[in-house]
Amino acid sequence: MAGRSSALKKTEVPAAAVRGGQIDQLGIPNLDRLIHERIRLGIVSALAANSSLTFNDLKKTLRTTDGNLSVHARKLEEAGYIACSKSFEGRMPRTEYTLTESGRKALEKYLNHMEALIQAMKR
Repeated sequence: MAGRSSALKKTEVPAAAVRGGQIDQLGIPNLDRLIHERIRLGIVSALAANSSLTFNDLKKTLRTTDGNLSVHARKLEEAGYIACSKSFEGRMPRTEYTLTESGRKALEKYLNHMEALIQAMKR
């Protein structure tokens, strides 16, 4: 384990990450813990690739349950990362999600941090 931490020095992380205070004490980029969870990362990634998705589309794509998707989507909505609109098609409720600008920026920042971590590990 000691060998691994010595390989991760602040100088190995891009200078922009260091200047922005985006790294921890080991030189590992601070990841957005809200997005880092698997289902939530799946939600924001799927919405980044689509203009919008329904609850059922997301549930099928992520292969998760109603309750699990609902809880994770609510956390992202409360953070302002996704927007939720509810309507009816006939008598059937329809819940549709979109990625907000804040969510798009958070995902981009998360991906940049992951890229910096990958590059640091390759050295």
